[in-house]
Amino acid sequence: MKIKVGFGFDVHQLKDNHPFVLGGIQLDHYKGAFGHSDADVLLHAICDALLGAANLGDIGFHFKNTDDRWKGISSLIIAEETLKLIKSAGYEIGNIDAMLCLEAPKINPHIPEMKKHIAKAFQLEVEDISIKATTNETMGFIGREEGVVAYAVCLIQKS
Repeated sequence: MKIKVGFGFDVHQLKDNHPFVLGGIQLDHYKGAFGHSDADVLLHAICDALLGAANLGDIGFHFKNTDDRWKGISSLIIAEETLKLIKSAGYEIGNIDAMLCLEAPKINPHIPEMKKHIAKAFQLEVEDISIKATTNETMGFIGREEGVVAYAVCLIQKS
């Protein structure tokens, strides 16, 4: 059995009075991530990790921010499309481990719901998804609440 590991990273600017979508759910916060789609950095980092592990390029190659098909779209749909690409290359997902870095809002209360949405989109069990969150201790653009960052690693294997 061939096993591969992938790494993903994403960052988005935070803007006042903008929706904040993370892990497929909208958070109640005065700022939100800004981007071409719903700017869900968590799902974008996971998709990049999966695509990289399968040597299929990155999220920007498959879901261009100049393509109106992806404008304002839920990143859960991007996740489902990424899964189709992974499966068509002959892989299945083993697990996903992700880390969010932002000052606010607190993420831990939302992790169980995020895991459910991500598991459904990637056809996984909830226990195959790990999500953690940390702050940047008020330093840099994250500390000033100007942006949010997500990192993800995944394991895939040939079907």
